[in-house]
Amino acid sequence: MSSVIASTPFSVLDRSRTREGHPPAEALRDTVRLAREVEELGYHRFWVSEHHGVPGVAGSAPTVLAAAVASATRSIRVGTGGVMLPNHQPLVVAEQFGVLESLFPGRIDMGLGRSVGFTDGVRKALGRDKDDADDFAGQLDELLDWFRGTSPTGAHARPSEGLSVPPFVLAMGEGADIAARAGLPMVIGDLRNREKMRRGIDHYRAGFRPSPWAANPYVVISGTIAVAATPEAARRLLVPEAWSMAYSRTHGTFPPLPPAERVEQLPMTDKEFGFYEAGLAGQLAGTEEQVAHELETVLKETGADEVLVTTSTYDCEALLDSYRRLASLMA
Repeated sequence: MSSVIASTPFSVLDRSRTREGHPPAEALRDTVRLAREVEELGYHRFWVSEHHGVPGVAGSAPTVLAAAVASATRSIRVGTGGVMLPNHQPLVVAEQFGVLESLFPGRIDMGLGRSVGFTDGVRKALGRDKDDADDFAGQLDELLDWFRGTSPTGAHARPSEGLSVPPFVLAMGEGADIAARAGLPMVIGDLRNREKMRRGIDHYRAGFRPSPWAANPYVVISGTIAVAATPEAARRLLVPEAWSMAYSRTHGTFPPLPPAERVEQLPMTDKEFGFYEAGLAGQLAGTEEQVAHELETVLKETGADEVLVTTSTYDCEALLDSYRRLASLMA
């Protein structure tokens, strides 16, 4: 067994993907159930995401869902991947995480991203526009000020002030620069574009400034990893998400996940098929032996401190089996 894999923490981000023929509420319950399962398998963290107005994602309120996950588990760290800070007032985000940390002390992570709502309609409903993401660094500073009790407003965040909730920056675009300057751990993907990911990591490490939150750079690499008994079965795990992504790129909306067997019968335009094939290419998918080889290579190339697995598929049992197989490599 690979020593580099065995010495690396593995964590899970579940996006609460909806599935054809199943209500959104079931996707949320599936997320909580998966958290209990991966805790038993020895995963380090379990994170949930924030999406607004997306038919294919039920997770629109990550701190609420994180509370449900933390209540249903005992020891696994629980957090967000992430709360999209430009969508919210930093004080409110600080208060939410302060409540979570107070209820589940020592178990809460604060993963933060800079994306704004995906469509004009969602941004209008949130009272935001695309330019709000430009001040992510300032919003991040303001949020951390609430925990330190140093807000220039003279107000105080309760019960957040004085609590230590580990912040992580989701490094999309300028995120690596912002994480480095703030001295925060960074989450970076995806595994399909290794060269771009390595450049981002190198840039982050070179510019890192120690902070009260982190004395040294901390890199979490994220992406899809699918493990099954055969390469063909592992590839089928990728099919629903690859098709949904292709559909969103050609139709402007992200749909619920369809069964793999239905996707394989669907007619696709050349453009759709191109996006679909791109979604299948470059992922870490295969048998335990194949995935272990790829993982070892990626970990050695990046020097990553942690791996965040973001796999979504239609078949919940096949997804859990993939996480079981991956866990066997960590032993």
